[in-house]
Amino acid sequence: METIKIKYLSDKIEKLRYIDGKSDWIDLRAAERIELKEGEFKLIPLGIAMELPKGYEAHIVPRSSTFKNFGIIQTNHCGIVDESYCGNNDQWFMPAYALRDTVIEVNDRICQFRIFEHQPALVFDEVESLDNADRGGHGSTGKK
Repeated sequence: METIKIKYLSDKIEKLRYIDGKSDWIDLRAAERIELKEGEFKLIPLGIAMELPKGYEAHIVPRSSTFKNFGIIQTNHCGIVDESYCGNNDQWFMPAYALRDTVIEVNDRICQFRIFEHQPALVFDEVESLDNADRGGHGSTGKK
């Protein structure tokens, strides 16, 4: 089991924990009250800084209810924090764009994260054929 050093930059948010025993993702909370008008962008402070182990990164994504509850989308869709962002004041943020006027209160759960090992080094072997049957379409549906 890995141990991760965490510094809370706000005493107003709940401590990190797994999502109600249902998932290995961990919720992140707004560390300050944020008011956004439709069309505004804001970096929402999450009130934490971490020292991730070497070779690991955190992937930050919105919760499934974030858009429904707050009318915001995460502008980078998936935020990546690597182990080099590890100082006392390297606070994590959610870059948010409002699609309607909204208010996010301190301690509201707005995004979640999971920690992954870095992708291993890869070598790409260019070939003339992949020797597999074509699915005949686009994406996961196989339909054009």
